[in-house]
Amino acid sequence: MDRCIYFDNAGTTQMLPEVLDEMMPYFLEKYGNPSSIHDLGSDAAAAVRLGRKRVAKALGCYSSEITFTSGGTESDNIALIGTAGREGRNRIVTTATEHSAVLETCIHLKKQGFEVDVVKVHPDGTLDMDDLNRKMGDDVSLLSVMTANNVIGTIQNIRECSRIAHENGALFHTDAVQGFTKTDVDVRKNGIDLLSISGHKIHGPKGIGALYVREGLDINPITFGGGQERGLRPSTENVPGIVGLGKASEMAMATMESDVRKMTEIRDTIIESVLEIEGSALNGTAESRLCNNAHFRFDGVRGTDLVLRLSSKGIMASTASACSAGDTEPSHVLSAIGLNVDQALSALRITLSHLNTVEDAEYLAEVLPSIVKECRQ
Repeated sequence: MDRCIYFDNAGTTQMLPEVLDEMMPYFLEKYGNPSSIHDLGSDAAAAVRLGRKRVAKALGCYSSEITFTSGGTESDNIALIGTAGREGRNRIVTTATEHSAVLETCIHLKKQGFEVDVVKVHPDGTLDMDDLNRKMGDDVSLLSVMTANNVIGTIQNIRECSRIAHENGALFHTDAVQGFTKTDVDVRKNGIDLLSISGHKIHGPKGIGALYVREGLDINPITFGGGQERGLRPSTENVPGIVGLGKASEMAMATMESDVRKMTEIRDTIIESVLEIEGSALNGTAESRLCNNAHFRFDGVRGTDLVLRLSSKGIMASTASACSAGDTEPSHVLSAIGLNVDQALSALRITLSHLNTVEDAEYLAEVLPSIVKECRQ
């Protein structure tokens, strides 16, 4: 393929060469187990400490508050299952547009006898705060609200959600997999008790993530073994992955301000050009939106057809979440914001990284109108 423009960064990102370079020695030369006391083990343990320090700095917390996991899904599972039933509270509150890693975990907890209440969202994807306040109470153990939506890019007011949770004596968890390094997720400033991130969404490796757990908070493990990660996530540490997550976090935070500005400008250029196409509309809010997300729907078109035709032109995009890319059912997020089946299945998701350019946006604007026309015919 002569041209490859990658617009599926909410699905995964390209690992940066600097990240891979820092990881490589821990595959080949410094391959020791961090629990071993010999020199190779000490080298690995030092690398884990540095990775933890880098992630903690990016989140504004202590190194001791970071637990490494296999990714955002495991972090979400530990956060929800590990706090369920805390202090005799048997209810969890979450939102209709959460990632399946949260919603499916809630379904599991319901089967275990816990109660789950789901808060509605407005048509732009923002949380219905009146409904949230109605659903909170002194029997709620945890409120889980994602920082920014993986499908339509809507950013939630997590500081206000945290305040409401704590007002009711509940803990507050946020899935920050999409928002980390693109929005302000400082855990102290926002009053966050638990927070999930994933390496492959920030130009780091796949198979590594982290869970922030506020100091002093008791949380139960969901797996059991050798006691690594202070017993919360026992398993031999993924040293290269931890190194990569730490390096990617450090690099992203160092250039976050300029990267967000650049992606916002390209995103707005894309939105402006796409909305010139007859029968197109923007899904989600125009204001409180991730800098790298543009999500559309098109009358009389199937989103999967658009994705395949764009791919043949060298443009890699998606319809909704990569986790449900093969589904024929509409995204639960799009249904939650009130779209009917045809509207939801006509979706196109364009998600950027700092590696994208204005020229990428111009090429999309050049080829998309004719592709939409072809699909309609």
